[in-house]
Amino acid sequence: MRQFFFSIILLGLIASCKDELNTPRPRAYPRVEYPTHELQEFTNSNCPFTFQYPKYAEVKMKEDHPCWFDLSMPAFKARIHCSYLPVKDRADFDDMIKDTYTIAAKINEKSNFMEDARIRNENGVGGLQFKFTGPAASPLQFLLTDTTQHFFKASLYFEAKVNPDSLAPIVEFVEEDVNKMIQSFAWKKSAGK
Repeated sequence: MRQFFFSIILLGLIASCKDELNTPRPRAYPRVEYPTHELQEFTNSNCPFTFQYPKYAEVKMKEDHPCWFDLSMPAFKARIHCSYLPVKDRADFDDMIKDTYTIAAKINEKSNFMEDARIRNENGVGGLQFKFTGPAASPLQFLLTDTTQHFFKASLYFEAKVNPDSLAPIVEFVEEDVNKMIQSFAWKKSAGK
């Protein structure tokens, strides 16, 4: 009788086995749908500059600063935080540059590599661009200035855990639009000039 029950249980186990092996699926990231690289003009009466930015981004002005805003990119759960400050004097400008390098050094502590380069566009606007590889809080930052009156800074942030491998294609896509933003950036002409 025991052998009979054992045989039935064994047959049941064999019958329940399938031909294919059940293995867990490998971890994958959701597919990203990339929008087109269409641009639109940024103009704001509070801001002494204009530039082109991607149509898939939304401008979200900060209430406590007249010319601080985010270019929100919901499709990527990302934003480019933009801030403008007027330059009062040489010491003020030096402090802004020092702060920029201090922030870059803090981000570089977590990243694998930091590359900084001077930039200048067709409108004569110059500045610095920082690129970080590895698990950096912000993979891309830049500043644009005329060194005497204007200082504009922008930083790309993601609203997700920093995973450089999965974010790399998105960073590359956004970087193309950031470069267009830099190339189209211009200071507004003052009424007195």
